[in-house]
Amino acid sequence: MKMMTCSLHLLILGLYFGLLSPKPASATDSQVYELRIYVTNEGKLDTLLARFRDHTCRLFEKHGIVNIGYWTPIEETDGSKNTLIYIIAHQSRESATSSWKSFSSDPEWQTARKASEAAGKILAKPPESIFMTTTEYSPPPKITTSDASRVFEMRTYTSAQGKLESLHQRFKTHTISLFTKHGMNHLAYWTPMDQAKGAESKLIYILSHPSQEAGLAAFTAFRQDPQWIAAKADSEKNGALTLPQPAGVKSVYLKAVDFSPIH
Repeated sequence: MKMMTCSLHLLILGLYFGLLSPKPASATDSQVYELRIYVTNEGKLDTLLARFRDHTCRLFEKHGIVNIGYWTPIEETDGSKNTLIYIIAHQSRESATSSWKSFSSDPEWQTARKASEAAGKILAKPPESIFMTTTEYSPPPKITTSDASRVFEMRTYTSAQGKLESLHQRFKTHTISLFTKHGMNHLAYWTPMDQAKGAESKLIYILSHPSQEAGLAAFTAFRQDPQWIAAKADSEKNGALTLPQPAGVKSVYLKAVDFSPIH
């Protein structure tokens, strides 16, 4: 009995001082994000949105997929009026595979999909999917709402060869704080996980603005800021960090749909 009591005391002490700490989580346990872009056939966007509103979002949650935000482009150019852009989260790439498999085989989803496509196919092409992780300087994406109407801006940067880390460093030390200075609000900053999707060359982030006009004005002021001009010049002594326009920086202004958790 004394030996058992002694062993119990040692176990408690070990736990207290961290000597018997739990096994550390592996990298595969960290949360990942998935950016998905759907382009519908002409006149089918409302049908797609209705399917997400009435079925898809709820079934995502049922199968362990976290809804983050859903948006449509504000400017109707190049077929963007038929586009839905959204971001969801998974506990890992492995759980994403499992969740998508169980979601796809869910009888309720199969019934909803069949009913929604009774008058014809909704999607004009297969969805684009990009798995991403947040950068070290990114705020954690939070489900936030705003009483006032606001717009979102998704920006995609493609770096020059070997320049992605320098681009991250510039964001970390200068760009983020200057964005805040000029009234821009940060949702999150990500890099793709797969090389084929730009793991070594792309930065994807989303900002919010009171309006599109306010966003454009904020970027004009940002580009004219002496601090930015100096930081940009210093970081590009050995060449530009992004590819020449229009490939280097792409901007899409978005509005949240009515069922988006973030709006």
